Amino acid sequence: MGESSPVGIRRIHHVAFAHSDDTVVRSLGEVLGLACAVEEEGPGFVERMFRADSSFVQTLEATGPGVIDDFLARRGPALHHVAFEVADIDRAVAWLSGEGVRLVDSTARPGGGGTRVAFIHPSAFGGLLVELVEESRRKTA
Repeated sequence: MGESSPVGIRRIHHVAFAHSDDTVVRSLGEVLGLACAVEEEGPGFVERMFRADSSFVQTLEATGPGVIDDFLARRGPALHHVAFEVADIDRAVAWLSGEGVRLVDSTARPGGGGTRVAFIHPSAFGGLLVELVEESRRKTA
């Protein structure tokens, strides 16, 4: 896909939806037939990953105060972000920073399911929050 670029995009890793009830979760299972592969709790939210072939659909359900609750207060239930898998997240973040791209995370941090993640500020993509994801090197090696 874009591995020849300095960012090293491999694929769309997931799209994420913020919500405050289980409507999206039920729809993914009952309507689309997707099974929840991973469920983890974060500060004020529950993250669920539904496998869709080689990518995922992620739901972020607000369970208390925090970034997802804040997002829902501003925008309501909606697309929260798009995530791209990268080959080397440290290289990608360093290159983007060097190019002057506004980042939420200046270094990669632990993400769900053993991944490492970094977010690019929505101002860099016309208002869309973009996440970079590096799968565990144990999983890809």
